[in-house]
Amino acid sequence: MVLIKLITCHIPEQYLAGIENLVNMNVYPNRSEVIRVAIRDLLKAELGTILQKSQE
Repeated sequence: MVLIKLITCHIPEQYLAGIENLVNMNVYPNRSEVIRVAIRDLLKAELGTILQKSQE
């Protein structure tokens, strides 16, 4: 089971506008999904880079 926590964050207007555009174009079902995917991709990229450097 995946635990989901509610968090609050402040997002610049232009980021929110981009998120809304993605939802309005039906790329994502809602803003939460856009943010989850963005965080997942960021963590994969950043942690992958850090782990790769630590193994060198």
